[in-house]
Amino acid sequence: MSSLSVSQAHRAYLERVRFGALDGLRALAIMAVLIHHSALARITGPWSRGFLGVDLFFVISGFLITTLLVRERERDGRISLRGFYWRRTLRILPLYYLVVTLAGGYFVLWQGHWETAPLWPAYYLFLANFLTDHIPTLYPTWSLAMEEQFYLIWPLLMVLLPPRVWGGVLVVGIGLNVVAVTGALEGIGITAFDLGPLWVHLPDVTYAPLLLGAGLALVLHDGRGFGLMWRCFGHPCMPLLLLGVLLALVFGLLPQVLAGWPYLLVHLAMTGWLATLVLREDSWLHPLLRLTPLVRVGMVSYGIYLLHLLVLHGVSSLANPLGLAQDSVGFLVLYWGGTVALAELSFGHYERFFLRLRHKPFGRVAVGTGTGQERETASGGDADHGRSGKEQKR
Repeated sequence: MSSLSVSQAHRAYLERVRFGALDGLRALAIMAVLIHHSALARITGPWSRGFLGVDLFFVISGFLITTLLVRERERDGRISLRGFYWRRTLRILPLYYLVVTLAGGYFVLWQGHWETAPLWPAYYLFLANFLTDHIPTLYPTWSLAMEEQFYLIWPLLMVLLPPRVWGGVLVVGIGLNVVAVTGALEGIGITAFDLGPLWVHLPDVTYAPLLLGAGLALVLHDGRGFGLMWRCFGHPCMPLLLLGVLLALVFGLLPQVLAGWPYLLVHLAMTGWLATLVLREDSWLHPLLRLTPLVRVGMVSYGIYLLHLLVLHGVSSLANPLGLAQDSVGFLVLYWGGTVALAELSFGHYERFFLRLRHKPFGRVAVGTGTGQERETASGGDADHGRSGKEQKR
């Protein structure tokens, strides 16, 4: 494959229905989140940035969703919003609403945390990213709220606007996001406001990685854009090189608090890294990302993300009777192993029932991730995330 011309490589990319490295990439992202929500993040400084696994999920999600939609438009001459939202509904809502209902019922009704009751409806409406307080264990739903907002708006814009302006819309969106997180909007009078229990505060939003992933999809779909990316990132060694750049930015070169341009640099490095992994299927990093354990963790990463704080709460309540410190091997085995086991049960005996219904009424899907089960996103289709900006402040 290394001897392919640009046109041959682009044709192979367009014909590829699964990207073989992405389940492994999801696994790495969710592992970072699990470490971030453990005692290791407090003991070892670099692991406190495990929240960036969520941003990586956003980049993957924006890329896969946009690739799915642009290929559908080219194949069918149109984008079916009904089909798109049907698939998103069946992938996200069954487990999400189950977790929100169980966690809310337990903490609000059973444990008597009545002060959090007004927050409960915000989770069902995917507005958790605007909450300043949370029902215990439901904090990670902020990222699902952001993805649902992206899913609501971006596909609709792709239907309503001509393809030639899609890239411009994304550039404007990324620019506004960067301006917002620097606080510049407040300087011109656009300030945060309260809406019941919600606090709409633009500097806290992080839509840029979703938009960058979407932009990467548009660039790679276009022959000229693909040619440029192939010349820059097409060598099989590039995933390792870009991973080194990303790790250097995250753990050494950038300030401790990521905001504004430093944060955008991380997102750009993630986007470049993703590009190196989808341009070709034979990079030097692909064998690692195709390892069966990583692939399996990536497949159930949505459940891991939604369920991990519930398991952490349960294990923490047992820690004292069992004499386990939170940084002990036994605690981490129960926490991480219990989360993966519960996610496996959820995927095999609950989520899969709904996944079987996704494509029956509305036709097939144009892109998958390298496994037998087609999935369009990471952290939204397969959403797994946790909040970057706010997690740094905690």
